[in-house]
Amino acid sequence: MSKTTDPFAPAMQQFAQAGQAMAQQFFSFLGSPAAQHPLGGSPIQMGAPDPEKLSALQQNFIQQQSQLWNAMLARGKEGAPVFEVQAEPGDRRFSSPEWQQSPLFDYIRQSYLLNSRFVRELVELAPVEDEKAHNRLRFLARQYLDAVAPSNFAATNPEFVKQAVETKGQSITQGINNLLQDFEKGRISMTDDSAFEVGRNLATTQGAVVFENELIQLIQYSPLTDKVAKRPLVIVPPCINKFYILDLQAENSFVRYAVEQGNTVFLVSWRNAKAEQGHLGWNDYLEHGPIAALSVAREICKVDQVNALGFCVGGTILSSSLAVLAAHGEDWVSSLTLLTTLLDFSDTGEIGLFIDEQSCATRDATIGKGGLLTGRDLAGTFSALRANDLIWNYVSGNYLKGQKPQAFDLLYWNSDSTNLPGPFAAWYMRNLYLNNSLRIPGKLEMCGAKVDLGRVKMPNYLLAAREDHIVPWQTAYQSTRLLGGETRFVLGASGHIAGVVNPAAKNKRSFWINDETKLDAEAWLSAAEEKKGSWWTDWSAWLKQYADGECAARKKAGNAKYKEIEPAPGRYVKEKA
Repeated sequence: MSKTTDPFAPAMQQFAQAGQAMAQQFFSFLGSPAAQHPLGGSPIQMGAPDPEKLSALQQNFIQQQSQLWNAMLARGKEGAPVFEVQAEPGDRRFSSPEWQQSPLFDYIRQSYLLNSRFVRELVELAPVEDEKAHNRLRFLARQYLDAVAPSNFAATNPEFVKQAVETKGQSITQGINNLLQDFEKGRISMTDDSAFEVGRNLATTQGAVVFENELIQLIQYSPLTDKVAKRPLVIVPPCINKFYILDLQAENSFVRYAVEQGNTVFLVSWRNAKAEQGHLGWNDYLEHGPIAALSVAREICKVDQVNALGFCVGGTILSSSLAVLAAHGEDWVSSLTLLTTLLDFSDTGEIGLFIDEQSCATRDATIGKGGLLTGRDLAGTFSALRANDLIWNYVSGNYLKGQKPQAFDLLYWNSDSTNLPGPFAAWYMRNLYLNNSLRIPGKLEMCGAKVDLGRVKMPNYLLAAREDHIVPWQTAYQSTRLLGGETRFVLGASGHIAGVVNPAAKNKRSFWINDETKLDAEAWLSAAEEKKGSWWTDWSAWLKQYADGECAARKKAGNAKYKEIEPAPGRYVKEKA
C-alpha cells in the first residue's frame, strides 16, 4: 500500500525552519555592530542552553507550526481545526483587517508571531552571567524581532498592497519622497514639522529672559493674577530635552497653569550644547544652572527663599544643587517639587541595562575629556525603548503607505533633540547610573563640597508615574528615604511624559495618594487612595502652604540689575542640535 503524503509538507517544514533560522540570525545579530546600543554596554557572555529543555522547546515549536499550517489549509471548511496565534496586548501592527482577510497574509502574520515567541522563549533558556545581562538579552531580542516584522516590508505588508492599488501607485511615489526627505533631516518624521514653531504656537506663555550665561537663559513669566505668592517658583526642566514640554500649548501648559495659580514663575532654559560647550561638566551644570537661577530669582523678588521644582534629570540636578547649598550652610528654598526624578539609581529601567564599567570607561576616555553626546544618539536611545511606536510605526506609515504623519505637539517636541557636553554625560552615567553614589551621604563631591541629600530638609512633593519606563516609579519612591524634609509622595497614572503633562482642566486620568511613606513601594500603593483627575490641583494646594503670603503682581520682569534681554521663549530653546 502506497504511503500518502501531504504535498504542502515541504513548505510547512520550510516555515518551521524559518523560525529556527530567525533564532540563529538573532544570536548572530548580538555580535554585530547593529546590536550596539548608543549608550554602550559590554558583549553578553552566554553558555549553551540545557539540551533537554532546548529539545522540548524545539519540538513544541514544530508542533505549533504544524497546527498553524493545518489550520490554514483547512480554513473555511466545516469542522476545520482552530489555531490562532494572538499578538501581545497593545500590539497594533496587525490590527488592520487586511491581515486577516487574506489567508496568505494571515499566515505570514501568525507565523511571525509564533517565530517571535520561539525566540523569546529561547532567550529565557540562555545561560548568562546575571539578571542584568538577561534583561539586556531580552531587550535586544525585542529590538531584533521588532525590526524583522513583516509589517516593515512591502512584500509582506497587505496594507502596502492595498494602498498602492487604491492610489494607483501614488502611495509608493509619496513613500519614496518621504524617505528622501527624512534622509535629509537625518531622522524619521513623527509629526508634521511645518505645523509647529517654538514661540509661535509652542512655548507661548508670555514672559521675558532676564538672565543668561554660557549654559542657561532664565525666563520670568508675566503674571496672570493681580496678587501673587511672595515666594516665586523656580522650575528646572531636564537638559536632555527642550523645556517647552512644560509649555506646549495654552491648554496643556504646566507653566501657564502655575502662573494662573498666582505664582511668579522663573524657568531655566538649557542651552543646546555646541562644540564650544563641549568642556562643561556636572559642576558647571549645578553652578550655572539651578544655583545661578535660584540666586537671580531671590534677588529679583527680594526674598530669602523661593519654591523650586525639578523634572526628570532637571530634578536630579536641582537636588544636587540644593545639597551643595546645604553643605555651605545656605537655605534658599522653602519647598521642593520633584517630577519623575531619580535620586536613587538602583533600578533605572532599560536605559541602565547598557551602562556598565566598559561603556563608562569608553566614554570617560573619549567624550569624557571633551566633546558632545549628540542629540541624535540620545533620541535614538529613547526611541529604541519603544521601537514599535516610535520607529517602525513611522517606517510603515511614512514609507510603505506614503502617509504624512499628523501634527502632534508632543512628537514635535520629542524630535527636537539636544546635545549634551561629553564630560557632563560621562560623569552622570558613571557616578549616578553605574555607581549609584548620590544616595550615599558624603560619597560624591560637587562644587567643592561633600553632598548629603539628607541635609536637603525642606518639605518635598514627589511625583512618579505608574507606567514610567524611564524612571520606574518604585525607584522614584526611594527618594522618600533620602531627602531630609517632610515628604508627600504622589503616583500619577500613565507614563514619563503623559503622567506629568496632565492638564487640570481636562480632568483626565487619576493619581494615588498615601501619607504613610515608611511603607515599601508596593505596600504604599496597596494602601493608597485613588483620586480622579489631574495631580496638578493637588500640587497647587500643597504649594500654597509655602507661599509666605501674597503681594501685588510684578508688572515688569527683572529689576535694575537683571533687565529684560529678550521676550520668552528666548534664543537658547530655538537652537537645533
